[in-house]
Amino acid sequence: MLVTKVFSFDGAHKLLNYNGKCENLHGHTWTLHVTVDAKVDESGIAFDFAELKKIVEDNVLDVLDHSYINEVIEHPSAENIALWMWGRLEGTIPIFEVKVFETPTSFVTYRGD
Repeated sequence: MLVTKVFSFDGAHKLLNYNGKCENLHGHTWTLHVTVDAKVDESGIAFDFAELKKIVEDNVLDVLDHSYINEVIEHPSAENIALWMWGRLEGTIPIFEVKVFETPTSFVTYRGD
């Protein structure tokens, strides 16, 4: 069973080694989809949404929300943010996928490959 919880956070960044508007400091309301892969247990639940929320808040959102992301992640492209998030969550949950939305129509997906 794939179980997904959606989160959002606000943060600013600028892209280094990039030629365009995003090389300047700017902010986003980021959206994050975290998906775990788990089997349904005897309670009828594969993974508790409340537990998933707590783990993501503790390991990701508490660090990035209302931050200057460049101070946390050296090159904070959406791709590198997804990689960083994966690294923070791997081993704490049976993570299957993370999606990081920079805007409602622009996002990256990472599955640990």
